[in-house]
Amino acid sequence: MEEKIEKIKEWLGTGSINIFGLPYSGKDTVGLRLAELLGAKFLSSGLILRASEKDDKELAKELAAGNLAPTDTFRRIIMPYFSRNDLAEFPLVLSSVGRWEGEEYDIMDSAAKANHNIKAVILLNISEEEAKKRWEAARVLGDRGERSDDKEKSILDNRIKEFIEKTMPVIETYRKRGLLVPIHATGEREAVFELVIDELCKYIDQQ
Repeated sequence: MEEKIEKIKEWLGTGSINIFGLPYSGKDTVGLRLAELLGAKFLSSGLILRASEKDDKELAKELAAGNLAPTDTFRRIIMPYFSRNDLAEFPLVLSSVGRWEGEEYDIMDSAAKANHNIKAVILLNISEEEAKKRWEAARVLGDRGERSDDKEKSILDNRIKEFIEKTMPVIETYRKRGLLVPIHATGEREAVFELVIDELCKYIDQQ
């Protein structure tokens, strides 16, 4: 594992890896661990936007309904992170940054200008049924804190709908550019993470 991590570090430089997937696919779980091992900074659009909703009633309303943040709100809140001086010397691991069709171009452009080029996009593949099963388990465990977008199954259904309609075209853009690294993410956390590392190494070898 250590040799593979070093290989990814050398290849990544100060670039970025963006991670996508359905709700409950493990984006932040994988992203946080990957960032730690790579010495990268972790940026989650969900975490950043939920922190901002306290001062933005319209944003809070959209997120509570399971909707994506409007693109103008996304640009205003998220985009400045790419040019922050405290992040300049680090690689970035992104969790679903740029989820609405069209936002991927903003991300690629801003990341490149800040020397954080998007070098790979990981897609954590789980089924809708698996996402709903994990939602049920999280309700029992109570391990995700008080999130307004986790309260009702109907909200989860809408989040899945938003992903299919608005985020899948984003992922397709990355696929066409040869950046996509698909991962079968239904297994145990450790197995999924090891698969992420293995597939990233294979992707690097194909460059």
